[in-house]
Amino acid sequence: EVQLQASGGGLVQAGGSLGLSCAASGFTFDGYNIGWFRQAPGKEREGVSGISTLDGSTYYTDSVKGRFTISRDDAKNTLYLQMNSLKPEDTAVYYCAAKSPYSGGYTYTGAYDYWGQGTQVTVSS
Repeated sequence: EVQLQASGGGLVQAGGSLGLSCAASGFTFDGYNIGWFRQAPGKEREGVSGISTLDGSTYYTDSVKGRFTISRDDAKNTLYLQMNSLKPEDTAVYYCAAKSPYSGGYTYTGAYDYWGQGTQVTVSS
């Protein structure tokens, strides 16, 4: 059974930090690019960040560049997202997802094969 278990969400004040983790099982983790998405109430799911399994290259949406850092540990089948200088507009449910390195860009939800259940991040002003 494929599982992507996101954790680490919570409530934090603006300017604070949170670290998300995504533990994967049931598939060959190091054969997939992994991405983080988020969805705020009433908004579409947004691609936040992604990391390649081929060369470790990373993607960040403009609004999080310089504040978020994505990383992966293939030995532990785990993806991470370190979020610093958090803003109220970062409030959302955060999801991790896995896709083939050859199928579409990081922000295209249809390119992803597997999705986690999401973890809530709330940033208070």
